[in-house]
Amino acid sequence: MSEHGFHVHGPHDHAVEHAAQHGSDSFSNNIAVMTAILATAGAVFGYLGGDTQTDAALYKNNAAIAKTAAADAWNYYQAKSIKQNIAEMAASLPGADAARFKAQAARYDLDKAGNRKEAEKLDRQSDAWNEKSEHALHTHHQWALATTAEQIAISLAAITLLTRRRWLLSVTYVVAVVGFALGAFAWLHVDPLGALFTSAASH
Repeated sequence: MSEHGFHVHGPHDHAVEHAAQHGSDSFSNNIAVMTAILATAGAVFGYLGGDTQTDAALYKNNAAIAKTAAADAWNYYQAKSIKQNIAEMAASLPGADAARFKAQAARYDLDKAGNRKEAEKLDRQSDAWNEKSEHALHTHHQWALATTAEQIAISLAAITLLTRRRWLLSVTYVVAVVGFALGAFAWLHVDPLGALFTSAASH
């Protein structure tokens, strides 16, 4: 513990320290380099995952704003509809100024059409923002899985270095490659499982 508080070591730190302290053979050196690379990839994946999570929250907020504005536009539409109905009823009453009330009803009908068009546009905007939010959140989950895979690979690398089990190194490589593949899918916005399910459903 330092005088300024605790310092928490990650599994890659221990692997690198072990390699430095317990020999300079190629096996240890290769593991040390690999864990450093995996740690860097994991940090990048984690950053990108956090970035997409922020985007998802922003898009969801924009969707809520658009939905609220759409609700206001629909309220105006309903209010103008009521006023139009009242004006049409007043125009039919005996002794009423039918021309004036009909003109009012026509104006309310025109205003109502504008309110409806605006409300429908805002509803579409809200749906679009929600779709973008869901897509960003899905990408965030992909980055999170990629980060987790690299963290597991780092832990396996540390165990491999301590036990010097070469078969465990192969497992480490497999997990690391899976992590990089998940990161590539997230970067390219590809959902292999979703595409597989869609293809299976179509058949």
